[in-house]
Amino acid sequence: MNSIVPPSTKRVELHTDKKSNEIIRNKTLENIEGLMGSYPGSGKISERIRELNKEWDTERVLEANAAAFTLLSIVLGFSFSYYWFVLAGFISFFLLVHAVQGWCPPLPIIRKLGVRTPTEIYNEKTALKYLQRDFSSIRSESAAEILRSIEKE
Repeated sequence: MNSIVPPSTKRVELHTDKKSNEIIRNKTLENIEGLMGSYPGSGKISERIRELNKEWDTERVLEANAAAFTLLSIVLGFSFSYYWFVLAGFISFFLLVHAVQGWCPPLPIIRKLGVRTPTEIYNEKTALKYLQRDFSSIRSESAAEILRSIEKE
């Protein structure tokens, strides 16, 4: 890592052990290869894309867990001891570190569970759209039409 602030699209992968990254990548390849023989109009690829649109990524999992633990620490702080507010401070600090660096304490566990980054999910979705031949129909010089074709489900 050459920079203190890694690129947004790679920051989590750069702070994930190689084995977890490899397992996640191989699972993604397996997902794509499993649909390579599917007829574009069969609906199988579209169904997988719909599943990918619902998949929770690392950011969502971290945000949900951080919010839950912060709320818990606030309730415990008001109910039992103000020392519980320190937990909320740690959570906020680690969320900031994650936003800048791409690392925080629960991240290795989340990655070992196979939770993918938004970029990893997007890459699978784009590959499936390619298999579905969504991009072969783009015959426009209009940026809006090109973007609309890429965003279509």
